[in-house]
Amino acid sequence: MENPLLAPAAPGALPAFDQIRPEHAEAAIDVVLADNRKALEQLLAAPGEPSWETLIEPLEDMGDRISRAWGPVSHLFGVTSTAEWRKAFNACLPKVTEYGLEISQNEALFHAYERLKAQPGFAGFSATRKKVVEDALRDFRLSGIALPPKEKARYKEIAMRLSEIQSKFEENLMDSVQAFSKQVTDESLLAGMTPQGKAQAAERAKAKELEGFLLTLDFPSYDAVISYADNRDLRKELYTAYATRASDQGPLAGQHDNTALMGEILALRHEEALLLGFKNFAELSLETKMAESPDAVERFLLDLSGKARKFAQAELDELKAYAKKRDGLEDFQPWDAAYYSEKLKEDKLGFSEEELRPYFPAPQAINGMFTLVERLYGVKIERVTNVATWHKDVTTYALREADGSDIGLFYLDPYARQDKRGGAWMDECLGRRRTHSGLQLPVAYLTCNFAPPLGNDPALLTHDEVLTLFHEFGHGLHHLLTRVDEAAVSGIRGVAWDAVELPSQFMENWAYDRDTLNSFAHHWQTGAAIPDQLLKKLQASRSFQSGLATVRQIEFALFDLRMHRDYAPEKGARVMETLAQARKEVSVLVPPPWNRMPNSFSHVFAGGYAAGYYSYKWAEVLSADAFAAFEESGFSPETGHRFRDTVLSKGGSEDAMELFVAFRGRKPSIEPLLKHSGLTA
Repeated sequence: MENPLLAPAAPGALPAFDQIRPEHAEAAIDVVLADNRKALEQLLAAPGEPSWETLIEPLEDMGDRISRAWGPVSHLFGVTSTAEWRKAFNACLPKVTEYGLEISQNEALFHAYERLKAQPGFAGFSATRKKVVEDALRDFRLSGIALPPKEKARYKEIAMRLSEIQSKFEENLMDSVQAFSKQVTDESLLAGMTPQGKAQAAERAKAKELEGFLLTLDFPSYDAVISYADNRDLRKELYTAYATRASDQGPLAGQHDNTALMGEILALRHEEALLLGFKNFAELSLETKMAESPDAVERFLLDLSGKARKFAQAELDELKAYAKKRDGLEDFQPWDAAYYSEKLKEDKLGFSEEELRPYFPAPQAINGMFTLVERLYGVKIERVTNVATWHKDVTTYALREADGSDIGLFYLDPYARQDKRGGAWMDECLGRRRTHSGLQLPVAYLTCNFAPPLGNDPALLTHDEVLTLFHEFGHGLHHLLTRVDEAAVSGIRGVAWDAVELPSQFMENWAYDRDTLNSFAHHWQTGAAIPDQLLKKLQASRSFQSGLATVRQIEFALFDLRMHRDYAPEKGARVMETLAQARKEVSVLVPPPWNRMPNSFSHVFAGGYAAGYYSYKWAEVLSADAFAAFEESGFSPETGHRFRDTVLSKGGSEDAMELFVAFRGRKPSIEPLLKHSGLTA
């Protein structure tokens, strides 16, 4: 049988997800890597001076070939992480990592880039092509190209090991989530939970052929308990399991424990930074970000904390007083916070998240989001049905210009299921690039983990889940609306990491906008629009406990930054000590000492946010200021087109700050964020 990962691909050809099997993965990767190595050898042996056409374009072709084989394997590992796909992924990962290191440490290739830049013709390159070459030279240096042979070999060892153990960190987290469940046969224990929450728990039990209800650590299940269950012991039990995932504490203590991996990851990152001439990994991380230095990031976080902490403390005091008055609660604990926050919101603002849920059936929210994007950017989004997918719940859509010409395509995989990695993310399937065969258009994956539909009823989203949907589609639009034809800087590629969240955070603002919500927030049974009074309450809720939410994000970001900036080999990882100090400075609600948040902090230990988690708060500054431009213009269509032209379409082809200034007319201000969050006096 032919291997679908090796099928000749015309520009724009999509993965044959209905044919790809785990056994295809390693065989395909072996062939592609061998072919690429041979092609690179021939490329570097060719006579004459390198040009864009003889150096960069062939390298783009090689990169595209890798992504067409490895991309679907990596994606399927995330969305169908069965034992077979995990084995296939882990067999391929070291091979792909080693190949990437070979490329990044290939001195002949590095010198070819240097010679290309030194040619007189380089001055005539477009700004985009110049940035491609200069970014590549920077990345060569950050990959140890200038190191002596012994140090270069050590750099490679570090990179290979980091790739392996960062993947293992994510596996341990997934395994620890799947290892825990709690069967409940006495429905009275679930008092307070929403009808949907209980129905989902009953459905999970039924799927396992169990009686009653099954509670798990998948976030929709966990949230249904921690936010609504009246039984405090049940909330504590679920909180304990959730807060100790993949650690040495809690009900699964020692199983799938990430503690040793965290220590090794930090040690190797620090050693890597020292090899490359940096004082610490935080300095290395910021080489590809907007921020000037680790200390500048710390000042930003502490300054924001100074503005938010007094609000957070007042919010916590109010919450504790409310819990005491309502239920006589004297010893307020973290497993009480979400529960009493929901009750306080209901009493204070007159509504709850659950009251909103009937107005956000998933298909309606998705279509409403599409309508917004069509209005903002002058595009059309149309369902396409002739595309192979990996699951029956996955839908595909074409993004087109108003005149019908194609822009790109995206897959939407919205619902949680067994063997699917938790969380929400956007990833690229294909990047936009111009080839000899024509223009390859961008294709994106959009993945969420909402509670699935029950029976014939649609999935009903919370407003938080609507925010998540809008957020991920913002990333998708950044990838899809690019007009850059050079692969290395089209879409999200080449974008400074602390600017990459701008389009996603920006989209969240529209989930509070009156006209946007009125266009799609209709009751799934009656068709009635969301009542004006309820809409006002939702808008008021935006600043509800925003101080607590802000200091929580600052706590995570400060912990991440200092963990990488202040690492000292003689002292070891000091993960929990670093976290405790950050909490002491900025937090107001301190978790119990057995809380092991770092052990499940995959953004930092398994993802791309190491020494960069602050990006979320920085991007909130950018996005709030960008949205303020729409408010100031009375939401004129011209502002939407300008945002598309200056930010979304440019990808990584220009400096992120320059693009923001081109849109806003000035550098970013923190004031709109403080205003939108209600953190002003």
